[in-house]
Amino acid sequence: MKAFFKTQILSDAYQTAEKLAKDFIRYTEEMLRYRDNLYIALSGGSTPQLMFEIIANEYKNALAWNRLHFFWVDERCVLSDDAESNYGNAYRLLFSKVKIPAGNIHFIHGGNDPLNEAVRYSGEILSFVPCVNNTPAFDLIFLGMGNDGHTASIFPGQTELFDCQAICAISQHPQTCQKRITLTGKVINNASLVVFLVTGSNKADKVKAIINSESISLLYPAKRIKPSNGALSWYLDKEAANFLDLDKLTI
Repeated sequence: MKAFFKTQILSDAYQTAEKLAKDFIRYTEEMLRYRDNLYIALSGGSTPQLMFEIIANEYKNALAWNRLHFFWVDERCVLSDDAESNYGNAYRLLFSKVKIPAGNIHFIHGGNDPLNEAVRYSGEILSFVPCVNNTPAFDLIFLGMGNDGHTASIFPGQTELFDCQAICAISQHPQTCQKRITLTGKVINNASLVVFLVTGSNKADKVKAIINSESISLLYPAKRIKPSNGALSWYLDKEAANFLDLDKLTI
């Protein structure tokens, strides 16, 4: 499985997003030879948005959209037409421009009551995504990473979201106190493939700490992403990988 997404460093954010888009297309083509459908979870952020634009502009006919089911790793508790909505941005940049059945887009209703929505979305995931060890097992999860080392909407100091048994949980941004709904660490680490897409010099120190350091504490949630039965890969631009010791790059 890891052969589909080999950790790599590209020259800039655009080339990193484009390479991941191409590898994603190759992955779906190969996997759909053996599978009826694939279940994929998407993240927000500027670089994933760049990937969405690239797919919509250059490769929108290269994917079997009717056999791909898309979910979200996390969502801010805002309406879908809000500029901060992960689903809203993905729909605007990608899904509104391709021929995908509406029933294949499984988004978090960020405007709903957070607790009720976390329960509803957990049920929707269970209705579609096959389980392994009694936990939903996505085929592919795309993750980003913040400059504080957070991933999904699991922030430093919220390690309980890796230890709880829930599928979805409510988290809160440490500075803004904005509520979010996120997949838990248990679900993320149960995926067949997890791919980080990280760009920018402001994340370089955390990238080094997470990838190169063996002794660092698990204060950074991204460090705790270790698929139990799957593969982990990183797509980085040169700025994000600036401090990496490439001789220690084993992922």
